[in-house]
Parts: sequence; C-alpha cells; structure tokens
Amino acid sequence: MKVPRDVDAGGLITLLERNGYTVIRQTGSHIRLSKMFDDVEHAITVPNHRPIKIGTLHGIVKDICFVNKIDVKDFYSQL
Repeated sequence: MKVPRDVDAGGLITLLERNGYTVIRQTGSHIRLSKMFDDVEHAITVPNHRPIKIGTLHGIVKDICFVNKIDVKDFYSQL
C-alpha cells in the first residue's frame, strides 16, 4: 500500500483520538498522545506539520499498528 502524501497533523490526531488516544501535551510543534493498555501506557509523538513527511508518517503508523494489533493497510484506509 502506498503511503498517503497529503496527511496533516490535524487529520492524524483526529483519527488517533477516535482510536482511544488522548493529547497529553504540546511542546513547540510536536504533540504527544497516549493510550492505556492494561496498566501500560503507549505514547506517540506527532509533529504538527502540514503535510507530515512520508517516512515520519509511516514510522508513526507502524508503531501504532504494532501496539494496537491492527493492519497497516486498514489504518491507511481510515486516513
């Protein structure tokens, strides 16, 4: 599957919030989100850029999909 090239931070954060992540803080242009899994916290940092570079986006998506046990293609289809 090809990585979308026009994803901005707002769209990605909205999708993550629908999947249970909450915004913890923002430092400069980076937004930190977290989600609890059985007393273990998973935190991810999203750069507040428009658009997010494809390598950065793919790294974030791979991490989220690994922890949440979902398919990368399914996640990209939601974007």
